[in-house]
Amino acid sequence: MTNKVNKKIDFKQEVIAYLLLIVGSALFAVGDVMFVNPYMMAPGGTYGLSNVFNTLWPWKISLYAICMDIPLLIIGTIILGPKFGVKTIISTILIFAFTYILEATWGYAPVIHDGAIEATRLNDAMVEIGSNGGFFTPDYFLNTMVAGLIYGVAIGMIFRSGATSGGSDIISMILHKYTKISLGTLVTIVDGCITLSTLIAFGDIRLPIYSILIIVIEGKVIDLVVDGMKSYKTAFIVTDHMEEVRNYVLNDLHRGGTCITVEGLYNGVERKMIYVTMERADFVKLRANLRLLDPAAFVNVIDSSEIMGKGFKALPTE
Repeated sequence: MTNKVNKKIDFKQEVIAYLLLIVGSALFAVGDVMFVNPYMMAPGGTYGLSNVFNTLWPWKISLYAICMDIPLLIIGTIILGPKFGVKTIISTILIFAFTYILEATWGYAPVIHDGAIEATRLNDAMVEIGSNGGFFTPDYFLNTMVAGLIYGVAIGMIFRSGATSGGSDIISMILHKYTKISLGTLVTIVDGCITLSTLIAFGDIRLPIYSILIIVIEGKVIDLVVDGMKSYKTAFIVTDHMEEVRNYVLNDLHRGGTCITVEGLYNGVERKMIYVTMERADFVKLRANLRLLDPAAFVNVIDSSEIMGKGFKALPTE
């Protein structure tokens, strides 16, 4: 009976994962074709570089990207081993397909612009729409906000499905293997070079700045999608009134914790330290009442991005 229940749960989780993968891939294509490309921005990745190529030498973004993604996946598998998994390959194919369909049906017209799109005249306030010959008055800031939001939700959903972004990240992973520079630093360098290519190609300082802003917004939204809206605080409370603090945590906050015996470094006096993790709202209550419980308490508080275990997020099954 237990095995049947587990199989049902696993099947349901896989269905949800693939739905997230499909929707995330579709949203990524929407963000790139309808928001990023019309403004000639390149927020990293193979699709960012494809946007630059598409504007300089008109050819479909999807075709440029897939011509880079497939060799990168093959080279990455040869050098790094089969780390990418089936879902990353499916994600690569889905993003290509959705992008190709949008290019064929929607074109490269912007969704956000100030005033009607015109194809007959050009002045200093107007920007050409890629390869289709139209012009529009841009609203860079609003478009950047929306593009970052869409990208963040899309990539967050792809990550939650169990896939990885692949693409230019594979270059960073290969460089990391041979240079031992941190992966985060290499990702920043690779995406930074792609972002700066807009300045070299188009000579407009606004483009890399807005592209970087998209990356920043995208990163924050990815964290929200992957980790959820809840914010946790972890408190280390060194106190001589352990029972009072313990009772407050257990009975008023309804939280568990860990009590540890510690020794002061300066005079070697033994004291108790309570280690407890809670939601932000509970921490506000603890902070407000801690002075009444022990005015001499020493508290160290840190932000916790992810908490797993009983009372919090369930531990992963795999």
